[in-house]
Amino acid sequence: MRNLPALICIDIQNDYFPGGTMELADAETAARNIRALQERFRERGLPVLHIAHEMIRPGANFFLPGTEGQRIHNLVFPREGETVITKNYPDSFLQTPLLDSLRRLEATELVITGMMLHMCVDATTRAAKDLGFSCSLIHDATATRDLQFAGETVSARQVRTAFLAALSTICDRIIDTGAIIAALTGAEG
Repeated sequence: MRNLPALICIDIQNDYFPGGTMELADAETAARNIRALQERFRERGLPVLHIAHEMIRPGANFFLPGTEGQRIHNLVFPREGETVITKNYPDSFLQTPLLDSLRRLEATELVITGMMLHMCVDATTRAAKDLGFSCSLIHDATATRDLQFAGETVSARQVRTAFLAALSTICDRIIDTGAIIAALTGAEG
């Protein structure tokens, strides 16, 4: 099996952007970084996989099937021929064809991006490691939001820091967009 990296773009959907039902902090910045990664992967002929959440839970108010909010954002919209996987749970592998798709591609390294860092990105990264993949999490190509617990608000910045700190104990590397683009460029030589 060859050491093929695959770019995983998790839940970059309209409901997470300004005007959406579940707006995240810095969603547009993260999406621009994901777009830069997509362009680099496409230039190199490397796989780009898109994950889109579709809510099936009763009472859900975002990512509702067939809505504009559930649609993948235009900044990172899939190109013809790229894999698009719909999921119903935070873990992108759970009851989806993602693992089979990655095996077919002979991907061994995942470059993980997406939204929400504290939910679906976290769950997918942990599952990927459990399945034996090498994982590079691109920290500036993720987004999250403020959270509340016991009457206190935890800022998106604090949520980001806490989840990146936790994931740093299992990821092979947590780096920024520029570093992974430079690594991909260096691999051409």
